Amino acid sequence: MDVLIVTTVVVLLACAAFVALVVPALKRQAPSKTRPKTPPAPEPGTIAAPAPAEVVVPPTEAPVEEPVEERAAPALDVPEPTAGRLTRLRSRLARSQSSLGKGLLTLLSRDVLDESTWEEIEETLLGADLGVGPTQELVERLRTQVRVQGSRTPDEVRALLRSELLTLIGEDTDRSLHAIRCPDERPSVTLVVGVNGTGKTTTTGKLARVLVADGRTVLLGAADTFRAAAADQLQTWGDRVGARTVRGPEGGDPASVAFEAVKQAAGDDVDAVLIDTAGRLHTKTGLMDELGKVKRVVEKQSPVHEVLLVLDATTGQNGLTQARVFAEVVAVTGIVLSKLDGTAKGGIVIAVQRELGVPVKLIGLGEGADDLAPFDPAAFVDALLEG
Repeated sequence: MDVLIVTTVVVLLACAAFVALVVPALKRQAPSKTRPKTPPAPEPGTIAAPAPAEVVVPPTEAPVEEPVEERAAPALDVPEPTAGRLTRLRSRLARSQSSLGKGLLTLLSRDVLDESTWEEIEETLLGADLGVGPTQELVERLRTQVRVQGSRTPDEVRALLRSELLTLIGEDTDRSLHAIRCPDERPSVTLVVGVNGTGKTTTTGKLARVLVADGRTVLLGAADTFRAAAADQLQTWGDRVGARTVRGPEGGDPASVAFEAVKQAAGDDVDAVLIDTAGRLHTKTGLMDELGKVKRVVEKQSPVHEVLLVLDATTGQNGLTQARVFAEVVAVTGIVLSKLDGTAKGGIVIAVQRELGVPVKLIGLGEGADDLAPFDPAAFVDALLEG
């Protein structure tokens, strides 16, 4: 009996100890559901402690973007007027053609013009790339005039030679550029063609300056897609005078570039479109056929008003062969003689006109931007004789 009582007491004590240890621990882990105590009201006569100041964080301002200064567009070039350009450049032409003018005047001023002298005159003209036919014609006319006039002073000789050269060149030939807006408000279209190395792309850029100087608006078509730098070169020329350039991918279809250029020019009310075609050897049939294709594609939406063939004047009679082949493919309407201020011989002007039956319309007399001049027969002949 005593043992049972002792055992019961021990069990009760163990339970009490367990309750005393575990229950407080459970209360600490359980979240408190009691409301936070409000601070007691201050007793009468005391000053309440100030509440902690609330920290106000100022709103973050968006960064202010500084205004970007717009770059002014580069100033455009103002091309020199085309009127009188050849007169201004005449000294260059005179220097390069000195042997022709001086040689002829010296020979014709001799007291006696025998057969030997006439042969020298003929050789001088042939050496100036005049060509056999024009040379024989000029010599025969000079013989006739000398027989009629008899004795001659130096001034009379000069006047005689000037008159005959002007007749041979064609003083009254129409050399105007058909680069004005058509009556139906479509732009005029000019194809610029030629072999590699004649200065074709440069001439196209300079021609844009000629038209801008005459008050016309111009759009350039970079249809020389085979030469990597051609489109960039042409665009540089255009940018200088405010003429936009239409270009395509390198190696792309030249005809599609030309077509797009004419289309955009019509939509922008541009006066003239200048299309720089790929330089090509006149002996390459496939390339010449491609040039014919460019012209046909353009003509689906507008007539081609000018086809200007650029010839390197220093190539002499070889240039006539080139001219003949190009004329068969695209019906050349005018000649541009480049590099006439160098070793070129002035007779090529007469020879190429006779070969093609089309006039020389422009000549290049230097590397300057405005050294492309409308061809003026009188100023040209005077430059020859002043040499």
